[in-house]
Amino acid sequence: MGVYHHCVFPYLLDLAMGSRVFDQPRRRTLARASGRILEIGFGTGRNLPHYPPGVSRIEAIDPDADLDRFSLPRIAASRVAVDFHHLNAEHLPFEGDSFDTVVCTLTLCSIPDVVHALGEVHRVLKPGGQFLFLEHGLSPDAQVAGWQHRLNPIQQRLGGGCHLVRETLRWWRDRACFCVMPSTIT
Repeated sequence: MGVYHHCVFPYLLDLAMGSRVFDQPRRRTLARASGRILEIGFGTGRNLPHYPPGVSRIEAIDPDADLDRFSLPRIAASRVAVDFHHLNAEHLPFEGDSFDTVVCTLTLCSIPDVVHALGEVHRVLKPGGQFLFLEHGLSPDAQVAGWQHRLNPIQQRLGGGCHLVRETLRWWRDRACFCVMPSTIT
């Protein structure tokens, strides 16, 4: 990890994730969050103000300690208590069937082994639990998809491993193996 990742990327990520364009989709996604909650890809903590009033505590994970300069002050100022862990989604240390809700916003695109991570989500969700996610992916429009393919190598380097061409929606349709409540896929 170089200077870009440690010094520039955290600011760009926080700026992008703080865009008002995400406010309504976040509120809509998080509105159903309840019970014991795990948030995967906590990032800079931009979801915190969008949790509904009934949520008072979450477990949150993110492997990138460089984002702490943004996330830790947001945790300290939040009405939601956060038990934060520097972990990746591919190896969750939580017992199986232990969360009522797992939240993941704009993160599936950058998890290196997304299939393994989703298996972990399935493992830690209680029977009947809900997986709430907000994600982007490959456009069904061929012209847009063409640009996504051309820009994907640059995006992966500049966007912390973010893939523009993951077929998230198709993945869910083809492999819907547990209770999923997709909120928005753009």
